[in-house]
Amino acid sequence: MTMTFANGDLRLKPGPIAQLTLERPDKRNAMTAAMWEAIPGICDTLIADETRVLIVTGEGAQAFCAGADIGEFETVYGTAERTAEYNRKVRDAQARLRDMPCPTIAEIRGACYGGGCGLALACDFRVAQPGASFAITPARLGLAYSPADTWQLIEKVGMPRARDLLLTGRAIDADEALRIGLIDRLEDSAAEAASGLAAHLTTLAPKALAAIKAICNGLSTPDGRADLQDVFEATFSGAEFREGYRAFLEKRRPDFGGSNQ
Repeated sequence: MTMTFANGDLRLKPGPIAQLTLERPDKRNAMTAAMWEAIPGICDTLIADETRVLIVTGEGAQAFCAGADIGEFETVYGTAERTAEYNRKVRDAQARLRDMPCPTIAEIRGACYGGGCGLALACDFRVAQPGASFAITPARLGLAYSPADTWQLIEKVGMPRARDLLLTGRAIDADEALRIGLIDRLEDSAAEAASGLAAHLTTLAPKALAAIKAICNGLSTPDGRADLQDVFEATFSGAEFREGYRAFLEKRRPDFGGSNQ
């Protein structure tokens, strides 16, 4: 049995080892607002079903997830209120995924960019295969990365490498991602590796795993500063963001006032 959500853009295969598939291969599995909004309810369904492991993946070999659907930006970032609401949906989706009592695995093929990387970072394990690539690109669009996403990145790769990835927006291959800790496993087949890891996890005590996750998350979650969220939100109302996403849609290099050579 499978379930579809958000106009078919998400497909859930429930069971002891459940699989959530981002199903927009023609858009490189970019996340829409409706997809982000659906994830907390999907998590509730899986918790009620006492799912033992959740695998999150993208349809096809081209991309795990290319990030947020830039085609929606005129709508979701049209006003300060819409911006705050959309960012809340993204934040809630990733937080609910991170807080799932069962282990979660991101099975990564192809591009894992921006919000897609945030989605993968919210999982307990990231399993990729050769040909996968990773980039965190808000600076290219005139934006900051959210405090929660930035913390998740720092947690995995450390502050110096997080600064590198965020400030340059550069793409890295799967070998470098493994070397710096952005992914946990690099195998010839991400699907087989994720399935094998999931099978192993189902042999362990589920309540113990839930407790371990709760302890790890509790010890690794910073108190944070409320004003950092305001700093992040403010980037969505600036001229740099308007130039950044219009340049992306027009397939040109953005002009942020510096050298454009």
